[in-house]
Amino acid sequence: MRTTVRLDENLFLEVKREAAKRGETLTSMIEQGLRLVLAASRSRPGRTRVKLPVSRAGGGTLPGVDLNDSSALLDKMEGRR
Repeated sequence: MRTTVRLDENLFLEVKREAAKRGETLTSMIEQGLRLVLAASRSRPGRTRVKLPVSRAGGGTLPGVDLNDSSALLDKMEGRR
């Protein structure tokens, strides 16, 4: 089957050199790459959902801590305030 593929120029030149070094065609190199990508996606196990624990601790934040002010929070954590 014929198709048009747009490649980054540097990638194209690199693949062209590699194909020549191996005595293969650019088409065969593209086919090999696509087969590798497809095989890798098939062999990857499905992701399982992770259930995060919910804290039931009470109390909240320390007095003077504003979770919406990250620089003040960092100062507090590093003992600068």
